[in-house]
Amino acid sequence: MSGRDPFCQPRRIRRGAALTLVFASVLVAAAATGSFPVPEPLDRKSASERARSAAYASPQQDVAKAAEQAMADGKSPMEAAERAVSRSGDRWGAVYSQGEYEEFEEALDGEYTGVGLWARRERDGRIEVSKVASGSPAAAAGIHEGDRLRSVDGEKVDGRPVTEVVSLLRGDATDAAAGTAVRLGLERGTRAWSETVRRARLSTDDVTVRTLAGGITVIRIGAFTKGSGDMVRAAVRQAPVGAGIILDLRGNSGGLVTEAVTAASAFLDGGLVATYDVEGEQRALHAEPGGDTTRPLVALVDGGTMSAAELLTGALQDRGRTVVVGSRTFGKGSVQMPSRLPDGSVAELTVGHYRTPSGRGVDGRGITPDLDVEQHVVERAETVLSGLGQ
Repeated sequence: MSGRDPFCQPRRIRRGAALTLVFASVLVAAAATGSFPVPEPLDRKSASERARSAAYASPQQDVAKAAEQAMADGKSPMEAAERAVSRSGDRWGAVYSQGEYEEFEEALDGEYTGVGLWARRERDGRIEVSKVASGSPAAAAGIHEGDRLRSVDGEKVDGRPVTEVVSLLRGDATDAAAGTAVRLGLERGTRAWSETVRRARLSTDDVTVRTLAGGITVIRIGAFTKGSGDMVRAAVRQAPVGAGIILDLRGNSGGLVTEAVTAASAFLDGGLVATYDVEGEQRALHAEPGGDTTRPLVALVDGGTMSAAELLTGALQDRGRTVVVGSRTFGKGSVQMPSRLPDGSVAELTVGHYRTPSGRGVDGRGITPDLDVEQHVVERAETVLSGLGQ
């Protein structure tokens, strides 16, 4: 199985927070839509199987027809598709412009072009810098978390949607490349100034590793971007012999499902990771053999743990490989398939669902932790590891 995560977030989330972070030159991989090749069907299908496939295909056909008719009438195919998706009642259905879809694909490569700052909109409409990437152009220019962003290349940003602001930061309108300059109007307390920085090609750094007292290794996966699974496996191999691992999946909203399976392979010796259905046909995902099956492991989750991160959590929990600590996960276990519209935009609708190795459905339910903890989660994880032989 290849391609992007088919277990993606709803449009209302992606078009807000997710797009904000992608355009701000970071990745929330939940912004990843589902795209993967569907295996060729068997030569023979029962009547019930054909009926299931037809039922799944119907909403996609309706959207495609609506877009084609709009094109013929000289109207916007994307807008027509959005109306059709809304009528379908698919809570996870979404339509993306060609540019948005390309942004997602670029972000999932684990690299991006930008200045290295996160932005958020305050209630009064002000745009504030919420984080600055270490080693980025923004950091080199002395921009700090909490600074107010007043303008981008002379355009005032107060009151504007963050998606528009960060699109200006990226230079989307001109396809700005690394090395292009952008002038930022900033404010910190009573000081107001202008700073010119140059965009750069930066890494998302979605896997970070740190060591706690006693040799415990904390592997935090912010998103499943390209190469993140191998980074997890490398971190496990490099961890102190016999020391426990805390796998921090809090706030991880998904990404490339192949990377989540690779991450699972770091802790499993082959075997089932998940099953899923596409247009009524059953498929399975398996871990690679040779993972570390003896090292004590605790996985941290919360309400922001979604999609491919839930797939990984469910696999490790069902296989008895980890103790899950935290709060119930989001509950995103459906599969979306994309289709290209006449104007280059992309529509996607739900075509199936995935289940954990024991057969649990995740969509709308989430995963219940073994130990429900709201505060001091890492400290509780350390205690659990001590009981597991850490």
